[in-house]
Amino acid sequence: MVVSGLAVFEVEKIGDETKLGKIGKSIQEIQEERSPLQIQITNFVKWMAVIGIVVFLMVWGYSFWKSGDWIESLLAGLTLAMSILPEEIPVAFTTFMALGAWKLMKEGIIIKRSSVVETLGSTTVICTDKTGTITENSMQLKALFDYKTNQLYEEEQLTNNSLSELIQFAMWSSEPVPFDPMEKTLHKVYEETQKEDKRLGFQMIHEYPLEGKPPMMTHIFENENIERVIAAKGAPEAILAVSNLSENEKDKLRQRIKDLGKQGYRLLGVAKAHFEGNHFPKKQQDFNFEFLGFTVFYDPPKQGIQEVFQHIYDAGIKVKVITGDNEDTTNAIARQAGIKNNTPAVNGAKIVHHSETELIELSRKTTLFTRMFPEAKLKMVNAFKKDEEVVAMLGDGVNDAPALKAAHIGVAMGNKGTEIAKAAASLVIINDDLDKLVVGIAAGRRIYTNIKKAIQYIISIHIPIILTVSLPLFLGWVFPHIFTPVHVIFLELIMGPTCSIVYENEPMEKGTMSQKPRKMTDTFLNWKELSISIIQGLMITAGVLFAYQLTVQQGGDEETTRAMVFTTLIFANILLSLTNRSFTYSILETSKNKNKLFPIVIGATLVLLFAILYVPVFAQFFHLDSLNINELGTSFLIASVSVLWFEGYKWLKRRK
Repeated sequence: MVVSGLAVFEVEKIGDETKLGKIGKSIQEIQEERSPLQIQITNFVKWMAVIGIVVFLMVWGYSFWKSGDWIESLLAGLTLAMSILPEEIPVAFTTFMALGAWKLMKEGIIIKRSSVVETLGSTTVICTDKTGTITENSMQLKALFDYKTNQLYEEEQLTNNSLSELIQFAMWSSEPVPFDPMEKTLHKVYEETQKEDKRLGFQMIHEYPLEGKPPMMTHIFENENIERVIAAKGAPEAILAVSNLSENEKDKLRQRIKDLGKQGYRLLGVAKAHFEGNHFPKKQQDFNFEFLGFTVFYDPPKQGIQEVFQHIYDAGIKVKVITGDNEDTTNAIARQAGIKNNTPAVNGAKIVHHSETELIELSRKTTLFTRMFPEAKLKMVNAFKKDEEVVAMLGDGVNDAPALKAAHIGVAMGNKGTEIAKAAASLVIINDDLDKLVVGIAAGRRIYTNIKKAIQYIISIHIPIILTVSLPLFLGWVFPHIFTPVHVIFLELIMGPTCSIVYENEPMEKGTMSQKPRKMTDTFLNWKELSISIIQGLMITAGVLFAYQLTVQQGGDEETTRAMVFTTLIFANILLSLTNRSFTYSILETSKNKNKLFPIVIGATLVLLFAILYVPVFAQFFHLDSLNINELGTSFLIASVSVLWFEGYKWLKRRK
């Protein structure tokens, strides 16, 4: 992104053929992941829709055969179809995700795809870049190693005359207008230590960009007197490979690299070359380089990063480091950051030759992946996904972009992250605070737990509506059409806010962040959970139909019977919404949870119920009679018995 200045370009390749174009094309080819819950809910609703259509046709046909009135039969079929279709579920899912994204935005986390909120709670493995993600990306120059004197000079000794050549060539090999933290530091050290600033007198006449595995770069400068500077810097292994040193000398330097790397330092090799003429080699590696030494940088882990990773481990989530840095430095920083590792690191160059099966095996046993490049990072993310892990990829650089897009959750750093990384990611942490990821995971788990509660509530309350509509018709009871579409619509209006807004606002239950993440293959409702919801629904049905028969036996007409059935179901709905706030803790315990929406929705429901019962115009519209105090008490008692038995089940569960 160029904002000012002057440049002359010789365009060799354009579009998809450029390095950035290849990464961009790679991102475009990657399919965005739908969350596991999204897929499961879509399938569930589709099946319920099919069942609803089939039942609608059956009831319409049966009712017409019995009554011969096709309009009344159509209404009976529509009533049952409306009671079967769980239209609240997709609404609840969308509401949960949107409200979750909004709440996370206030925490400093920007969600670009709302479904990612739920996926966060399912995260089983976090793949993280090192520089700028685990570390501060401050790149402090800790020391310089001068090859000629074979000495390591600490930061307070940088004015030593012996270092002049090394500092100069480290600066010349950097960008003339630096933007990288390391290169900015090298320019600053040059200014502070050199007696004469030669930068204005020299022009860059040729540049070899950062390339190779591991990478290096070379700059060629020239002044008016045709004095030439050829400077190179890059990964120590790359600079040693092109230097005119004996193997014995290279081995000694490799040991030096290893020793410094073990302290968490990041090293760059620096070299110079001499070349006459203007026909420069096609490859920078073809110069005859003289090795000058190493720059030794330290990029410390972020403040409090150990606690962040401990929270991640406590939540049962694995951590993998995928970085372009070398093995020793990565090992040291990982140790300082509190990342658990007891296996050797794997180099990115080896990964590209592995088969899919080998990569999956590697992904299971390896924690540190070093000298990684975009293709290798992408391969590892795909290997984790193939192994049925839910992958969160953390990164801030251009090289991280394909892996960020491919992961289930791509997490970019908003402060120091590159634009392409933020564009590829599905989630951006505004202030680069990794602790916000733990906040996001906790939010995801809370939302997943609450959406399950909402769906179980929907299933439980739909069963009595379905059976109250259908059983009197099929069993030939005295009032076969006890509910009409208007009654079902009213019940749906009550259930909608309860399941989508009220349950979303429920706080996280105790111990949620100490549980292991669920498997991606797990269904959002297993058979045990589904059976509990079905039993709850059947018990409420038994209570509602008991109220029906009790009223009929006491001589109640259709309007009074409908009022008793309707009121019992409303009371049961309120009690069900309260008891299902937790499937472990009692209703007394959950009443302490702060959720101001529950009293508002319950209060509004009761106001509407009493308006329907006791305001004549509404009672006439709903075709029911007012109930006296004894009938109201009976209705509430039946509803309490049909719902609150579940508190006994939860008590036994806690005892176990």
